[in-house]
Amino acid sequence: MIQLPIRALLFVCLLNLWSCAGEQAATTSTAENETDFQADIIVYGGTSAAVTAAVQAVRMGKSVIMVSPDKHLGGLSSGGLGFTDTGKKEVIGGLAREFYHRIYLHYQKDSSWQWQKKEEYGNKGQGTPAIDGTERTMWIFEPHAAEQVFEDFVRENNLKVFRNEWLNRESGVKKENGKIVSMQTLNGKTFRGKMFIDATYEGDLMAAAGVSYHVGREANSVYGEEWNGIQVGVLHHGHHFKTNVSPYKVPGNPSSGLLPRISGEDPGKKGEGDNKLQAYCFRMCLTNHPENRIPFSKPEDYDSTQYELLVRVFDAGWRELFNKFDPVPNRKTDTNNHGPFSTDNIGMNYDYPEASYERRKEIIKEHETYQKGLMYFIATDRRIPADVQKEFNTWGLPKDEFTDNGNWPHQIYVREARRMVSDYVMTEHETLGKKPVQQSVGMGSYTLDSHNIQRYVKPDGFVQNEGDIGVHIEEPYQIGYGALIPKKAECQNLLVPVCVSSSHIAFGSIRMEPVFMILGQSATTAAVLAIDKGIAVQDVAYEELKAQLEKDKQVLSKPAKAM
Repeated sequence: MIQLPIRALLFVCLLNLWSCAGEQAATTSTAENETDFQADIIVYGGTSAAVTAAVQAVRMGKSVIMVSPDKHLGGLSSGGLGFTDTGKKEVIGGLAREFYHRIYLHYQKDSSWQWQKKEEYGNKGQGTPAIDGTERTMWIFEPHAAEQVFEDFVRENNLKVFRNEWLNRESGVKKENGKIVSMQTLNGKTFRGKMFIDATYEGDLMAAAGVSYHVGREANSVYGEEWNGIQVGVLHHGHHFKTNVSPYKVPGNPSSGLLPRISGEDPGKKGEGDNKLQAYCFRMCLTNHPENRIPFSKPEDYDSTQYELLVRVFDAGWRELFNKFDPVPNRKTDTNNHGPFSTDNIGMNYDYPEASYERRKEIIKEHETYQKGLMYFIATDRRIPADVQKEFNTWGLPKDEFTDNGNWPHQIYVREARRMVSDYVMTEHETLGKKPVQQSVGMGSYTLDSHNIQRYVKPDGFVQNEGDIGVHIEEPYQIGYGALIPKKAECQNLLVPVCVSSSHIAFGSIRMEPVFMILGQSATTAAVLAIDKGIAVQDVAYEELKAQLEKDKQVLSKPAKAM
């Protein structure tokens, strides 16, 4: 064996490093100069559903490209929603369960507990223990831990991901003979595939492809439902005004005008439909660890008058501010809306689904300003009860989350946008077990859940919220394959695992992150079978689809006993 002097050995190593760097640079440069790409399956989106859809394609031996408008992958699962809406965990299988297993493995490492000892964390989850040692799953987690799992999926499967690529919604989708041939992004890149999957929260590819969809609430009469349309007078959760609060600038004086964020419009009649959406917010990750906490700061365009209604809520005796500071590891939270005036920005998102990208950015920025301003208001305004304010100021944004976005979540919670209208529509009847579901491709189990949609003035002159619904589901329900596929006359090679064909209130249960992961995997499975047979997605033989899904550990019917 030839012995080289240390200096010579170092020089050889440096040459190798320069050589590798040059090769990498050449590869990157070539990719950047390309504008036309092709794969068996094109997945549009950066959500949790998009990742599972792409991983499933690789595992089934197909080429796949993820075209993501987002820089960060995972959507809400890595964007602050760490207190998982599990529902019944026994119906979460496949890649979704693998995700939560990987979260479990992450928190088995001592190095993952930087700000808190593992034994100090507790084990609180939503309907299930946070850490399930028997099943080796963990359902509660920090945002950066979730994002790392999604990036591990990308790395291990050598997924080709194009980030910050936005669909040209005006002319970017090309169709021939009822099929999408290609989609083009605003950067001029063209992606060609045999099958396409729209895994966005907004349903942009679906809409651009000419597929039917609905925005807002259907009237109850459309599908014979009870909980879908306008729900004036229905107050299911604690997110309403429990005592009489005046909506006017001068209490009791209508001529003084309404306070900000209260609509002067008639809310409509119970059971009617409208084009309004349940409120959006950011699922903030907060911490009370002094060494990791950034105090709430005053945002640009801060306007304290926007929060006058909250002062009146406190004055009426409300003290539930901290009820949804749900704990995640390392002395952090997934902080969600709670109460009559909170982080939900009611009534400010109605035009979001159909809006241009520029308008959507404005809406998102307005939500960010509102929510950051709300935090600053509670932290500093002298009218906030002293004891509440003192405790609140022990909280702040964590230094080690969302580090490239000012420690603020990179994903707004798009609870609902477009929903496909196909030949098969999931309604409250299927979710409540009143109608059987054919051709199951996954299961849901969460409450029929809608956040508030309007804040209005009642006939008696006091303010109230409307649209907050929570109807308990007795048993897990199946989700039919027909809800993932468009009408055959509209598109034969597109699957939609997020903006599924469902009514507003059925989507209120389906719209949970574990379900989106499940449906992303199932959508790709169907796409692969359609490719192999050379057929439309509407013609996939369900028995073959079912066999593959069960092979891949998807749960398609209620287990005989808890897992």
